[in-house]
Amino acid sequence: MTEGNLLDAEDAVASITPKDLKEQIDSGEDTFILDARSESDFEEWHIDGENVEIVNYPYFQLLDGLPEQLLAELPEEQQITVLCAKGGSSEMVAESLEEEGYDVNHLERGMKGWARICEYTELDVETDATIVQYQRPSSGCLAYLVVSDGEAAVIDPLRAFTDDYTQDARNLDAELSYAIDTHVHADHVSGVRAVAERTDATAIMPEAAAARGFEYDRRYETVEDGDALTVGDIEIDVYHTPGHTTGMTAYKVGNVLFTGDGLFTESVARPDLENPEAAQDAARTLYESLTEKVVMQSDDTIIAPAHFSDSATPNEDGTYTAVLGELRDTMDALSMDEESFVEFTASDMPPRPANYEEIIATNLGRESPDDEEAFELELGPNNCAAGEQGLLN
Repeated sequence: MTEGNLLDAEDAVASITPKDLKEQIDSGEDTFILDARSESDFEEWHIDGENVEIVNYPYFQLLDGLPEQLLAELPEEQQITVLCAKGGSSEMVAESLEEEGYDVNHLERGMKGWARICEYTELDVETDATIVQYQRPSSGCLAYLVVSDGEAAVIDPLRAFTDDYTQDARNLDAELSYAIDTHVHADHVSGVRAVAERTDATAIMPEAAAARGFEYDRRYETVEDGDALTVGDIEIDVYHTPGHTTGMTAYKVGNVLFTGDGLFTESVARPDLENPEAAQDAARTLYESLTEKVVMQSDDTIIAPAHFSDSATPNEDGTYTAVLGELRDTMDALSMDEESFVEFTASDMPPRPANYEEIIATNLGRESPDDEEAFELELGPNNCAAGEQGLLN
């Protein structure tokens, strides 16, 4: 194959939707991706997977043609999916590759389209409620819908997927009673306000989170440790578990504990996003919260976190939950003494989430981006766990 020019093809090159690409990857099919974004954008976040091979070659380096260096890295007998930030550049690159005889398509709407994926899965748990886990694969964000006897609550909703929560509640013959946050998020724009504005749901914030200074134009209620919210025939118990933030709060339904960013299936929370200067003190507080409020729960407690990272292993059904008894046996952080725990969680921090200061300000009500601006703020990975990898032994 020879070097070619970036020319418009007479017929549009084939495209693939973000949903179809995700299903292709999840099915285990070998997938080859040519990511035409800048090196910095690629390094910050990109699509990966055990069956994904990916090459980054910035679009601006392809304006004068397809270099031999790139062509040498491309498979001749496998389909190539080209992607960029929004879908336009990738289509032109794909056209040029198609002219050179490659089997190629391009990702519709690029990585912005990838970030619009929100997956719905009902958890297989023994409770008197239907519990749905929502996954945003682009950032690892998880949210939950709890439904019982015609009422529903959404926990840690994302503003970008407000319509999903409201429609799914209706599909389950329920009306949303509560929109609940576990804490002031630093990686995505909360959907609590949006859900409350579009439904009759009451916005719920932890009291300690509200103490950070909300500027909220709607009525909201606060909860404290030991409180409970009634949804249909079940109660949502409240556990204040500070450490990741001062307001971090877990909620429990039956034997399912929604830990927010306190405990994940692969690691524990980082303690530096609210106040980097007090990271060590926050790490000690997190140790106390995990020891006194979380790890002491029964062995069969299901941990349902607010995030998953690349090092997390999904369950067979694709969900990200873990049995607490098994986590105690496999996660080093849960068996460390306090000093070792503090040293681990307060050092060697991963990069902070993109635009985290603006996102926090938005979630506190101090800034008011529109829907598209809010969506742009949260593009990228969440980086809310301590350590570069999970601490599973």
